[in-house]
Amino acid sequence: MSIRHLDHLFDPASVAVIGASQRPGSVGATVWRNLHGNGFKGRCFAVNPKHREFDGVPVYARVADLPEVPELAVICTPPAAVPGLIAELGAAGTRAAVVLTAGLDKAQRQAMLDAAKPHLLRILGPNCIGMLVPHRGLNASFAHTDALPGDLAFVTQSGALMTAMLDWARSRRIGFSQLVSLGEHADVDFGDMLDFLGSDPKTRAILLYIESIEAPRKFMSAARAAARNKPVIVIKSGRSLQGQRAAASHTGALAGSDIVYDAAIARAGMLRVDTLQQLFLAAETLARFRANRGEKLVILTNGGGAGVMAADCAAHVGVELADLSAETLARLDAQMPANWSRGNPVDIIGDAPAERYVQALEAINADPSAGAVLFVHAPTAIVASADIARALVPLASQSPPRVLGCWLGGEAVSEAREIFRAAGIAGYETPEEAVRAFSMLVTYRQNQAQLIEAAPARPARSVEPDLGAVRSIVQQVLSSGRDMLTEPEAKALLAACGIPVVATQRVGADPAEAASAAAAMGFPVVLKILSADISHKSDVGGVVLGLAGEPQVRAAAADMLARVRAQRPSARIDGFTVQAMVQRAGAQELIVGASIDSVFGPVILFGQGGTAVEVLADRAIALPPLNEPLARALVARTRVARLLRGFRDTPPADEASLLGVLMAVSQLLADVPQIAELDINPLIVDAKGAIALDARARLSIAAPAGALNFAIRPYPSQLVHTQDWHGRRLTVRPIRPEDEAQHLEFLQHLDPEDVRLRVFYSRRSIERTELARLTQIDYAREMAFVATAPAADGIEQTLGVVRAVADPDNVEAEFGIIVRSELKGEGLGELLMQQIIDYLRQHGTQRLVATVLAENTRMLELARELGFAESPNPDEPGTRWIELPLQT
Repeated sequence: MSIRHLDHLFDPASVAVIGASQRPGSVGATVWRNLHGNGFKGRCFAVNPKHREFDGVPVYARVADLPEVPELAVICTPPAAVPGLIAELGAAGTRAAVVLTAGLDKAQRQAMLDAAKPHLLRILGPNCIGMLVPHRGLNASFAHTDALPGDLAFVTQSGALMTAMLDWARSRRIGFSQLVSLGEHADVDFGDMLDFLGSDPKTRAILLYIESIEAPRKFMSAARAAARNKPVIVIKSGRSLQGQRAAASHTGALAGSDIVYDAAIARAGMLRVDTLQQLFLAAETLARFRANRGEKLVILTNGGGAGVMAADCAAHVGVELADLSAETLARLDAQMPANWSRGNPVDIIGDAPAERYVQALEAINADPSAGAVLFVHAPTAIVASADIARALVPLASQSPPRVLGCWLGGEAVSEAREIFRAAGIAGYETPEEAVRAFSMLVTYRQNQAQLIEAAPARPARSVEPDLGAVRSIVQQVLSSGRDMLTEPEAKALLAACGIPVVATQRVGADPAEAASAAAAMGFPVVLKILSADISHKSDVGGVVLGLAGEPQVRAAAADMLARVRAQRPSARIDGFTVQAMVQRAGAQELIVGASIDSVFGPVILFGQGGTAVEVLADRAIALPPLNEPLARALVARTRVARLLRGFRDTPPADEASLLGVLMAVSQLLADVPQIAELDINPLIVDAKGAIALDARARLSIAAPAGALNFAIRPYPSQLVHTQDWHGRRLTVRPIRPEDEAQHLEFLQHLDPEDVRLRVFYSRRSIERTELARLTQIDYAREMAFVATAPAADGIEQTLGVVRAVADPDNVEAEFGIIVRSELKGEGLGELLMQQIIDYLRQHGTQRLVATVLAENTRMLELARELGFAESPNPDEPGTRWIELPLQT
């Protein structure tokens, strides 16, 4: 989780190629040619004991012979030499290396990392193509061609894809800020690159090609941080269904690794695409059209066929076409010819002059339901396309953007296409491409909404769980040597979590006992086989519904015993369960479940349930923890969500009860690490609420769940506390994403001099992305405590904030603190400082440090009172360095 010394990798003043050569076709020769002959602005050195010079350029026999220590080394030597070279370079002062060498065995790879660690020398590779930084003229790769300078960064695990990307992009005049081949990513990985590129001013968007993730929590942390600043677009290969069929539950079978990657990418605020073409399409759309907030599309065209194609594509990808208001239709009726389409798509007929286009776009732009306009034009002999483009640019280029352009054809529309492009209007080759681009934008916005949610491990719920009862059930099952809960145990577990369950009674394998239990419960009832060896009871005829009397129950029980013993003769029969028959007209059968993904850990599944759950395959996955907005977003990603909203004479389902079930499962995963799999299927939901009719659960003594195993660290609600302070009720808590407006108000009311003393400048205005970075923090990486209290109007107000960011090894954390100017000297600063010190001590951080202006005497005095050591800061004149050891 580090960008330490990556500046030496991507912006070196000097580079040494170790293993440089002039042998045609060799890696060493290609790298030397790419580096030395392509305008690199730094100093280049070649190292090879077999040569004295390359075309008049000195060649050095050993690293020790170099005239200076290179900032970056590119290694293309046999595998056995790599660990020794890394050790020698690190000791000399080199801080980054690109290891192109392939074929390192496990021992050599570990020796390489061990040699780099004492010097914090960063390694890209091994077994990679290398990397290119076109703005610097740096091509430290053996790629076949150079890259054009641009503002897209591309990071890939596939070297072959990097060279293909270079060729493909160059032919289309697409430029890059960086291209990076990670190879085996022994050190520098996706998390590091996302951290580095997320704050790189030359990078507008980050493009990733991912095959696998080995450090999921680090990846998610870095991805969420980068996606707050700029678009991150992902191709994830391997949409395979293999490996899902052996799972013990429906959830295990449905929560395959690829759909979990989908969930992780969405939760991190990134966008997933499927092809290289879509990668650039999404980057272009997000660059030119991201500020558009529309959810619905209006198609404006001069050709009916083109409009129909766009509408068909919209229906296929789930983009909703806007219904034009009566006022808009009346306005268009007054201005358009009598045979215009009178709806959406808006077909203004092929003979339209430029003025008609302008009138139509003005009318559509005035309609609040028209979020975005797809303008599709086919060339005609009536009016030149370029004239239409010029007439539309003043309207089409307004901010925020409303118009997507699609000029159909080639040479006849090339000038019009260029006019739109020069005006910053997003342009597309076909109507389908434009619609898909808009669909990507909608998905991206939905993912960004998930990004800003900071869910606690224990969300606020109307029913508090009985954790004691839950843990007692878990302990009883594990103590008996089992991992699968019986159906009654699973239902008792759910009930203890606050999830409504149907009344259920366990009886022995005796038809008469089952009938008596049914009579006591009341008819109709459901009879189910009870066997620890049978997970899916319906598959063996182990479920009978709607039994209306004792004779029916006795007969059904006897038949069921015979049927199950015939189909599963080795299965242990523990008895039956008798449960009340829940009959709700119009209710939906759903599935809610949980399982453990091999990469991202605990995941939650939601979808359409029942016996055909795998066939329907209507499901979505989310990473816990969930709060209400995240649970709602999970439901919205399924087809059954439309049915839950109500239709015809069926009222909408009780959303609150469904979301409560999802949040209860999320809390169960956080609180009970032994949960390995959970199925609630079916979960019946209608306007009356939700109730679980069947459940199964599997435990594991390996404790694969628990909040510590979540890929996303929950909001640390356990750190929230309140206290009386100077007659006010003060709350001290970790900062939250929703604090953005409140934090802005706090910053705007600070005295400029107070700001200058703490951050060395007096600006009180702040960019939106910077404000988001302050409030949307990753609690695994940093901590910010805010002190808040109600203002005179009762609205919560921020009084002060303290923030600490730890280094990758959690050795040193740098802090900053500021309080409202009118509250200086009242002890709030000391209170916040003690809070961050206590937190970092518990977190294992070794020391707390800061750079303080020498004139900031109040802060220096507070630091001395808290035990900080103070010394001059030779790197920054006029400042003092303060340091507090945290661990004794």
